[in-house]
Amino acid sequence: MKDNSPVIEVCGLRKKFRGRTAVDGISFDVPAGRVTGFLGPNGAGKTTTLRMLLGLIRPTEGTALLWGHPYRELQTPTQRIGVSLDGGAFVGGRTGRGHLRCYAPAAGCSPERLDRLLAETGLAEAADRPVSGYSTGMKQRLSLAAALLGDPELLILDEPSNGLDPEGMLWLRTFLRRFAASGRTVLLSSHLLSEMEQTVDDVLLMHHGKLLSSGPLDHLLTQGERLESAFMRLTQAGEGTQT
Repeated sequence: MKDNSPVIEVCGLRKKFRGRTAVDGISFDVPAGRVTGFLGPNGAGKTTTLRMLLGLIRPTEGTALLWGHPYRELQTPTQRIGVSLDGGAFVGGRTGRGHLRCYAPAAGCSPERLDRLLAETGLAEAADRPVSGYSTGMKQRLSLAAALLGDPELLILDEPSNGLDPEGMLWLRTFLRRFAASGRTVLLSSHLLSEMEQTVDDVLLMHHGKLLSSGPLDHLLTQGERLESAFMRLTQAGEGTQT
């Protein structure tokens, strides 16, 4: 019997920093086999939410579960979840291949798979060059390759489109759609609403720490409406709707 349980369950999640509310009691699910866009302007609370989901910061209230468990209780999480936050952190003098080799053992990644990932992310020719010479877009590709080392079931990506040119955005969109079509799951944050409209199945719209809307993209948009217009409509209404 097929398990239809959500991959991610967030319930009443809230985070305060020195009295300031960064995330204000949000709840949502992320289903398997789909690309879910966690969308909103910079400072909306998206990255803070992802960090709580991954156990990097403690919530003030609420829960964030992966397959029904907190991140800290998962076995072999580096092989189930691929993560790229803030574009990744790199040692400038290290090569792209060297960067991936640092993380490969923990992810159970063989040298053969590492080489395939370099090719798949378009970095094969630059693999032995220092990362300090990489463009922003190349660093984004390297960060994605690192997230894929463990052949994960779930990808969590924070602003993966930053620095990508139009060709790179098309490549990323195609890759993520194919990844989800294989039955795996993507949760990605972005402030680029127009680009994400062409990429995601479901949307979580955030603004000032609040969740304005959650659900399938085609349920959110009225006839002929664009995602940016829907976001403006919801913010101007002054209250969120959840589908």
